[in-house]
Amino acid sequence: MSGEGLIAEARVMHGDGGMVRLKELMARGIEFLGTEWAIMGGAMSWISERHLVSAISNAGGFGVIACGAMSPELLDTEIAETKKRATKPFGVNLITMHPQLSELIDVTAKHGVSHVVLAGGLPPGGAIERIKGNGAKLIAFTPALALAKKLMRSGADALVIEGMEAGGHIGPVSTSVLAQEILPHVAADIPVFVAGGIGRGEAIAAYLEMGAVGVQLGTRFVCAHECIAHANFKKAFIRASARDAIPSVQIDPRLPVIPVRALKNQEMVNFAAKQREVADLLDKRAIEMAEAQLQIEHYWAGALKRAVIDGDVESGSVMAGQSVGMVNREEPVADIIQELVDEAAAALGSRA
Repeated sequence: MSGEGLIAEARVMHGDGGMVRLKELMARGIEFLGTEWAIMGGAMSWISERHLVSAISNAGGFGVIACGAMSPELLDTEIAETKKRATKPFGVNLITMHPQLSELIDVTAKHGVSHVVLAGGLPPGGAIERIKGNGAKLIAFTPALALAKKLMRSGADALVIEGMEAGGHIGPVSTSVLAQEILPHVAADIPVFVAGGIGRGEAIAAYLEMGAVGVQLGTRFVCAHECIAHANFKKAFIRASARDAIPSVQIDPRLPVIPVRALKNQEMVNFAAKQREVADLLDKRAIEMAEAQLQIEHYWAGALKRAVIDGDVESGSVMAGQSVGMVNREEPVADIIQELVDEAAAALGSRA
């Protein structure tokens, strides 16, 4: 029997109890986001732009614009274009190490963005206060319990815990371990969304039962019809298995490089060469450490663009989470969200 058939059969067997339970478990997340479902779209550079973000929000989820390395002017345009298309709330993801973070915060305030997501570690002094002072809700990423508590004390309104199974920049700990480490200690006090390696509704149900108020998915939305990624990029996802999504390797321990998970290709070799080049500049004192880190970030932005926009999936970076093995076709965003909801409800209904 197909997956759709199993879901339909579960609904018949267990009635609407699973759907009711799903709404109950997501209630805090739904209220916090102002959505139909507490399903956030992961902020993926070059991918999470006006078309995909508005499609996710309009389908009942919560789309998030990936600012990445955008200038304030580009972000201004992207938010304006998204507002033209989105009939429901959406957010904006900002990177804490961006040299123009203050100006980017001003842009979100200008547009009355309801939710700002901060990623990349502890934000500089005053950033959280300014975001909240503008009336936005602040969502922050945390890779550990200690940081979660610090962010709570600093005024974060919600947290995202993302494990190493995710695509793009990753930490060293798996989602399942982070959920066990963090949720029992903070979930009663602050809304927590779980991310990394989630590709089916059964996993959503499990994390909700552990205390999460919702989830975030990125990889699953790449092959949506509304995603602007090049056909070659989407084909690479559909053909890949979980083991094809591997983390980059740090070449020089002096150069603090956050690992990136992507499909293995020539680009992984190229990145090792880029690290050696930057490390050599550090040796010669031609650049400072901050500049070295920025060079690495700009490198990734360019490599990702080559793959996502130009379709060069060999010398471009095909960032993908390990859930890529569960992406097997291109389909509308609304169908993806509905399938995840149905699977989660069926799983919850079977345990009623």
